[in-house]
Amino acid sequence: MEITPATRRKTRTGPPDWFTGDVTITEIVLAPGPARVQALEIGFAPGARTAWHTHPLGQILHVVSGRGRVQREGGRIEEIGPGDAVWFAPAENHWHGAAADAPLLHVAIQEEGPDGAADWGSHVTDAEYGS
Repeated sequence: MEITPATRRKTRTGPPDWFTGDVTITEIVLAPGPARVQALEIGFAPGARTAWHTHPLGQILHVVSGRGRVQREGGRIEEIGPGDAVWFAPAENHWHGAAADAPLLHVAIQEEGPDGAADWGSHVTDAEYGS
């Protein structure tokens, strides 16, 4: 068993290659091998969002607070709010982020594959975000 007090959790700024806008990432769990699970608390300022990306083993989002948007490639933009959970299947190309006028805080849970936990693509354009 390993307990990480909240005061020792690491928080960093979301890398600009992966995000548009102001984003913070706080590590909840980065399990040591052979486990592969990661749980991250991700905070998005209004209008902030991920780039298009996939996860080799899928991803779960659990919305803690605020309002957000999610979209899978070829699908319509869906609104999400507190208590909502989203499942993205393995290799499903998608993005997620805050609503234009509200912040979003969600927990992202995924497993790390042999080449990492995510494969990042192009940024979501303002036109794609606003559609």
